[in-house]
Amino acid sequence: MKISVGADERLPIVESTLNYLREKGYESLWYGPERGETKPWPEVAKKVGKDIVDGRSQEGILFCWTGTGVSIAANKVRGIRAALCDDPETARGARLWNNANVLCLSMRRISEPMVTEILDAWFKHRYIPNLSDDTCLAQIDALDKERD
Repeated sequence: MKISVGADERLPIVESTLNYLREKGYESLWYGPERGETKPWPEVAKKVGKDIVDGRSQEGILFCWTGTGVSIAANKVRGIRAALCDDPETARGARLWNNANVLCLSMRRISEPMVTEILDAWFKHRYIPNLSDDTCLAQIDALDKERD
């Protein structure tokens, strides 16, 4: 599986995540700066989101200082359901109930051991179609269409 990863800074938590993906056998596409540089968080969020909707990757992971900015930006890309998660239970719920396809993380709040737990929960769970959640996701799709 291909995972698009983006961040506005390349901090140790990002490196830890890229290493995790390699160790688990995922192919990652990197959108972000090299160490010591920065890139605008809306830019990297858009690139990750476009990869998913255009089929270049199946899922995405985004970082910024709070995780909020990349979450907001990614959710502007039609078809993206980005979830800001700072614990494994939130990541599990985002997958099971919201069919989230982009995991957003805070570089400020998440430790390296915690990012491993969050990633484990994210990749362990998948959306299970059901009437209640399918109805809610259809309402989200309708909101997207209203923006046109």
